[in-house]
Amino acid sequence: MEITSKQIIGELVAEDYRAATVFKERNIDFCCNGDRTIGEACALKKIDENEVLNALEKVIHGKNTPTDHPKDMTPDVLADYIVETHHTYVEKKLPELKAYLKKVAAVHGEHNPEVIKIHELFEASAGELAMHMKKEEMILFPFIRQMMKAKASGEPLIPPHFGTAENPINMMKHEHATEGDRFREIAELSNNYTPPTHACNTYRVSYAMLQEFENDLHRHIHLENNILFPKALKLEKELMELSN
Repeated sequence: MEITSKQIIGELVAEDYRAATVFKERNIDFCCNGDRTIGEACALKKIDENEVLNALEKVIHGKNTPTDHPKDMTPDVLADYIVETHHTYVEKKLPELKAYLKKVAAVHGEHNPEVIKIHELFEASAGELAMHMKKEEMILFPFIRQMMKAKASGEPLIPPHFGTAENPINMMKHEHATEGDRFREIAELSNNYTPPTHACNTYRVSYAMLQEFENDLHRHIHLENNILFPKALKLEKELMELSN
């Protein structure tokens, strides 16, 4: 899909919801005033339309995948990749999605009460995910890097204050399961992210972004539960055996 300054903003967002992020970041209305072209909106806002077009190209056609397969990464490199890719994604999308869902609940909640519940569930998820990621970044992931340094230097591993990596990992897996259940409920309430026929662009974008968020969360959890955590436990076991 070629993006030009003559593209109608509302039509572009309807065709690819990811464009909404670019417009929202620049305070360009894609909903009620979505019948304008990109060029017209940029002229009105006195924004460089080429910068907007480049940003749209990046968000729609850009790629964000690792060059190496995650299963081939060392535990510390994989932990860094998860932070840079998935934690950063969550931190960026949380406030944006919260704002959209709050607006949809306020405008459409009377006739579509499920959007109020969806908003409540996502608010709860946002708070839990923020704390969850901080615990990984401040407790588990630094220990993984510490283990890799011990392996490289041949020095004994200093036992962590939490006893063994299995303890925070079990906590993380439990929290993953909680979020999985929460998003299953959101998917059910939203009819698998299918907006009603009367939905406005904001309504449609919020559902599309929710679905993308869930897809990213599934990959995020998969990388940790099925690849990173087993690697970390295996590494810890090897280091403990060497020190005995």
